[in-house]
Parts: sequence; C-alpha cells; structure tokens
Amino acid sequence: MRSKRFEVLKNRPVNQDGFVQEWAEVGLIAMNGPNDPVPSIKISNGEVIELDGKRKENFDSIDTFIARYGINLKNAERVMGMSSQELAKMLCDPNVSRSDIIPLTTAMTPAKIVEVMGHMNVVEMMMSLQKMRARKTPSNQCHVTNVKDNPVQIAADAAEAALRGFDEQETTVGVVRYAPFNALGLLVGAQTGRPGILTQCALEEATELLLGMRGFTCYAETISVYGTEDVFTDGDDTPWSKAFLASAYASRGLKMRFTSGTGSEVQMGYAEGKSMLYLEARCVFITKGAGSQGLQNGSISCIGVPGGVPSGIRAVLAENLITTCLDLEVASGNDQTFSHSDIRRTARTLMQMLPGTDFIFSGYSATPNYDNMFAGSNFDAEDFDDYNVLQRDLRVDGGLRPVLEEEVVAIRNKAARALQSVFKNLGLPEIKDEEVTAATYAHGSKDMPDRNVVEDLKAAQDMIANGTTGVDIVKALHQGGFEDVADAVFNMLKQRVSGDYLHTSAIIDRNFHVTSAVNDVNDYRGPGTGYQMSAERWEEIKNIPNAVRPDSI
Repeated sequence: MRSKRFEVLKNRPVNQDGFVQEWAEVGLIAMNGPNDPVPSIKISNGEVIELDGKRKENFDSIDTFIARYGINLKNAERVMGMSSQELAKMLCDPNVSRSDIIPLTTAMTPAKIVEVMGHMNVVEMMMSLQKMRARKTPSNQCHVTNVKDNPVQIAADAAEAALRGFDEQETTVGVVRYAPFNALGLLVGAQTGRPGILTQCALEEATELLLGMRGFTCYAETISVYGTEDVFTDGDDTPWSKAFLASAYASRGLKMRFTSGTGSEVQMGYAEGKSMLYLEARCVFITKGAGSQGLQNGSISCIGVPGGVPSGIRAVLAENLITTCLDLEVASGNDQTFSHSDIRRTARTLMQMLPGTDFIFSGYSATPNYDNMFAGSNFDAEDFDDYNVLQRDLRVDGGLRPVLEEEVVAIRNKAARALQSVFKNLGLPEIKDEEVTAATYAHGSKDMPDRNVVEDLKAAQDMIANGTTGVDIVKALHQGGFEDVADAVFNMLKQRVSGDYLHTSAIIDRNFHVTSAVNDVNDYRGPGTGYQMSAERWEEIKNIPNAVRPDSI
C-alpha cells in the first residue's frame, strides 16, 4: 500500500519541477565547486602575470581581458591577502559604507569574490545587496510582448505598464521582421502611459543597434557575455567585440548593459567543470572591463539549471550581489518562470524585492504569460494585485503602484489611438477602430483580432528601408493631435544628445530628470539611512482599491 500523504505530496506543483544532484564534472554545481580555482594574483611592472592560479602564458582570452581591464590593480595584492570571511563581514555590516568597500571588491579576482560569497547566507547577501546597489532608489522593468506581434496590443500594454510604475520596458518578436512595428508600438505606448520610460527591443545585435540609432528604442541589454572561452569565441562573441559594441551604443548616446547568468555555460555544454557562480563572476568582470554601465543577470533564461541544484537560488542572489560589488547597475532577473510552485517563485523573487535592486525584475511580464515571448516570466499580469499586496504587507517599495480600472482603460485607449494615428500618418497598414477597441479592453492576444501579417511585414521592412527615424514618429504624432506624446518621444530623442542617462543605473522621470548612481547615491548605513519610502509613496502603495475604507462603512 502507498502512504496517502505521499500520494498527495507527489501531486503538489513543486514536484513537477526538475531537480538534479550536484555533478561538478559537468558544471552542475551552484557554488564552491571542487574544481574552482584558488584565488591568487601576481603583478609585475603593472601587469598581471598570475590570475587565480593560472600563469600568464596559460591565460585564455577571458583571463587576458579580465587581467588587463577588469580588476583595480592598485588594491589587488592587498585585498587578495585579506581574509575572505572578514571581507564578507564587511559587506553585510551596515557600519561599513559602500564607498569604503567598493575599492576592495573591485580589486578582487573572480575566484576571490566567489570565495567571499561562499561565506554568506541569503540573509547576509540581502543585507549586502541593500547597501551595495548603485542607485539608492529601487526600480522595475517589464516585458511587453504577444504571440501575434500585434503592435496595437503592445502599445496598449505598454501604456498600462507605464501607469503601473515600470521605468523600463522591453519587447521582442516572434517573427523577426515585425521588429520595427513592435519597437514602434512599445515606444508610443510607453510614452503615452508616462513620459520618460526607457524602451528596448531585444533582437540580434546589429538590428538592435540599428533600431536604437534610428530612434525607435532608448536602450539595449541583450548583449550576451559568457564565462568560458569555448562558448565565447563564436563569430563576434569575444570580450573585445562586446566592448566595441558597448562603445558603439555609448557613442550614439544610447544606454546599454550586458546580459549573462549562472547556468548558461553548463546549458551549452562548456562549463569546464567549474561552478556556475565562478563562471558568472568571470562574466561580471568582463562587463566591468568592457566599460558597460551594467548587467542583466540573475540566471535569466537559464534559471532552470541553477534552480535544479542545491543552493542554486542562493547562487543567483550571489551573482546579483557580485555585480553591485563591481559598481555596476544590476537588472536582477526574476524574468523567466522556473517553477510550477507559487511558493518557490515568490521566494525567489523576494531575494531581490526585499533589499531592492536597480531593477528588481529585468522582465516582469506585463502581459499574461501565454503572450510572453521571452518564455514566460516569474510574475505576470495576472499577479499584479498579489505583487501590490506584497509591497503593502511588507512596506517594501517594489517599484509598482495600484491602479484603477477606469484609468487603465483610458490610457490603453489613448495609446492605441496614438499608434493608429502614427500608422495613418506614416502611410502604414491601417489600424481599424475595432482593433483600438479590442486593445483597450484586452487581457491578451486571445482577445485581439488578427492583422494582415504579410502586409504588415512588408510595410515594416519598407519603413526601415525608407530611412524612417524617431523624428518622423514625432511628426506623425503631432500631426495626429497627440502633441503630448510627440513631446515625450522628442524629449527621449534629446536624451541621447545630453548623454546623462549613460550614467550607471540611470532612469528618467516624467519631467525628464535623470536619476542615477551619480545624483542618487546609495548611502545605506543601517536603519533610518539609504532609501526611505516617502509618505506620499507609502500612501500610494497601501491604498489598494479593494481595501475597505472607514468612510465607506
């Protein structure tokens, strides 16, 4: 006979997840792998001649790049001689300021910083993350996609997401040639919802850069780096080529960060027997050396790999912390679903939500997950109310705000009409009134009518071939009577001239004021310091629409 209790447990959602025992030889180990190198550095005449147990003549390309550009050599030998446990204590000690610890953490080698992380539990890492994030004020980013690549729905969803509080928005495509329309819909919708939203379209790198230069997008982050040479030597994939690409974005005034995450190398079969966190640390040092302002990490699309091994979610938190320790902006993942268990996915999110990061999600799905073309998110549009209640329960600023149905309907309608006007004035395929109405009230693409895909794809390609730019979008909006949205898009184009939002952890408010690690320095030193939620923000968070009010009784 079977135990009835075990029969019930077998059917619990968590037991639909995949788990594996540690297998260090192929990299299926989260942290503290037996094959990880012992921390070391030797410097001669200002040049690194040994890095983490490897002599210069044996360096691979990643070692060479990190040794030349990724480490603060001034303090390196001193820091490498310090106790890793004592350094871990300094990280989570609120009496040691971020400004005091950064000169030390940026002088570590990848193996050293991983050894430091190994001394910390998740609570200590969260304490450290609260202090070490670059920008004082936490924020959030979302995904806005749909399976039909319907630009009208994207515009409406983007407007609602802006209203709900997301400071950055990202889209991608099911059909690559739809990219210009998706980027256009996201740009118009986001600026309708709230002026100053940063938007991007995740594509292959040349197209992504082209759309940015044309003014269809405001930033990029899907610039991938990897921790082993076998993974990172394919075509344009080298540390030097990525550094060149980072410079290309910066020279055009476009914000850009790299992307990496624990588990990518083992997923591609080239982990070299090293732990996931050690390989990810190498990615963070590459990012630092390349001069990128930040990193999207937190396992990202590989989350099922660390999620299946012991201490894997702890390692994901550690990689976010390492990024902040190297004085980089961090968009801390939480963006791909990894578990059937609501308990697990919430616990995974709280690791970043409670201490706060520059972007708690690098892709909260602003659509239902069936429409998420990034393979589904850890939280989606059906979780908005839960997320708002979590903020309220814990008095934590997770970057979002409660909204009223009537204001959502109004802003979705305005965004759809604004895009309808742009399509008309640019001579693009018609957006019909019934599409506008459907997008106004839709939950997802199942509620949207189909468009003529062939006609759309031809028009999208013609738009790029004809040299359409962001200025043309501004003109089309103004011509259609959407002067406020036109002004918002134009102001976003002007940002790349000033370049202020190229600073680490930059976001832009509705008045086009840039907040970054330069003018919003994280000065956490314990209770009552660092980011403190304002009375106005607390009123916004706690007043969810379905809470009973005394004057209604």
